[in-house]
Amino acid sequence: MYQHPLAYLLGLEGIALLHAFAGEYDRDFTLDRLAEIRALLAAGEELGDGVMVDPIPTTEGYGSWAEFYDEPGNQLIDVEQPIVREMLDGLPRGIALDAACGTGRHTAYLASLGHTVIGVDSSATMLERARERVPSGEFHEADLHALPLPDDHVDLVLCALALMHVPDLEPVLAEFVRVLRPGGNLVISDWRPLVKEIALPLVKAGPDGSPGYMPTKNRLTSEYLAAALPLGLQVRRCEEPRTPFPLADDSGTPADWSRSRGIEPPCRMTRGRGPTSEKATTEAAHALARAEEEARRQKGSRPPAPGAARARPGRGRRLSLDRPLPRLERRLRRRAGRRRARRADRRGPRDLPGRLHDRRCAVSRP
Repeated sequence: MYQHPLAYLLGLEGIALLHAFAGEYDRDFTLDRLAEIRALLAAGEELGDGVMVDPIPTTEGYGSWAEFYDEPGNQLIDVEQPIVREMLDGLPRGIALDAACGTGRHTAYLASLGHTVIGVDSSATMLERARERVPSGEFHEADLHALPLPDDHVDLVLCALALMHVPDLEPVLAEFVRVLRPGGNLVISDWRPLVKEIALPLVKAGPDGSPGYMPTKNRLTSEYLAAALPLGLQVRRCEEPRTPFPLADDSGTPADWSRSRGIEPPCRMTRGRGPTSEKATTEAAHALARAEEEARRQKGSRPPAPGAARARPGRGRRLSLDRPLPRLERRLRRRAGRRRARRADRRGPRDLPGRLHDRRCAVSRP
């Protein structure tokens, strides 16, 4: 992979200009960005040449992070950790597996809640820190694709900020389900890049000082559902926090990320006792609807307007978004008159204007 400092800076300027083009900023902002671009192009040689960056394994990359990984200032952890721990607080105590446990930050919290904890990680250096932090824990150096545990062994599986490095979700989630007892809980948090669809790599210096990067994956929430639902997992809670804006104030002080309810969604799923994928999809839709209703009730907000689309379980293993717009339909009926209304009724509801019958989010068995 080839990386050039000028290319990175111009890319950031381009993103800012797109936001301005969409109306988020004024004329002065746009002109300032254009002036910066001209200045960057004029000083391009001062920034130096680009470099070729080779991929490095996660064991090497995270091993070099182990000493200071948990130090204050990791903004991603500032967002993720409070939400995940809030989810963990309400779960029954039992045997908990921290998959990709790293230095044991979540393992220690699980132990403090009364769980019997097991940690698995591929980095020996990270595991050393975890063993120091949780002496009573059981730790294994292993890969997520082959957990060193028997079937139906744990009551809770937690995997935090790790699946971004996994090429395919399905085999890893299947391994989680294998070791998870029926009725157990799976809690996942993951990362989504700040730059929309671009999965920027994590760049680290190698042992010889040369730059290296750990490849990452940028996934939609629907990809996690598509991998999880066929395994019998049922969604109980999902949050998709956003990064604070602006990232820094005018003085350059970074924003307080700990107050953001918002990188990639932390989700809690439950392993069912053998439901079909259609049943799992339906129950997931109901669970999400209940979560939305609870959030509205806590905020004291009004429910959606009658014409607003909302998810409801459909048939054929899908979530349907084809709720009609009754107010618009009644208005059309009055304008068209009784004759056109009767003709529309004979054609069927899907031919009426104002219906969202062509908008669906399919969730099916791969």
